[in-house]
Amino acid sequence: MSEDMRRTDLGYALSGLVGLGITAVGTRFLVSPAKAAAAYGISVGRDGADPYLSVKGVRDVASGLMTFVLIAAREPRVLAGFLLAATVIPVGDAVIVLRRGGRKSTAYGVHVPTAAAMVATAAILLG
Repeated sequence: MSEDMRRTDLGYALSGLVGLGITAVGTRFLVSPAKAAAAYGISVGRDGADPYLSVKGVRDVASGLMTFVLIAAREPRVLAGFLLAATVIPVGDAVIVLRRGGRKSTAYGVHVPTAAAMVATAAILLG
């Protein structure tokens, strides 16, 4: 197996983990919005009834599923482009948490590392 093929396979595997993770996060926002919001870094009411939490859940599930569509297409440069573009999401999430008085530890410990992992995965795919 060539070095390029091993690198691309690693990129696909890491992309799969990103896809699984974001799909799981989105599902949690749909099933248990208050707990998901707390893990996101912002507290909400106990019932988590804010409809925007559901919007976030749907957005995250769709983003995760799109990752799998692009993995299946076997076009590493397109997948890398998607990951780079989608990095706006966790960076935006970090900014939202910080601007809304959320936990800095979550902004810098969850959202920023997610963005960094996505950039690193894209870099592997672009090789």
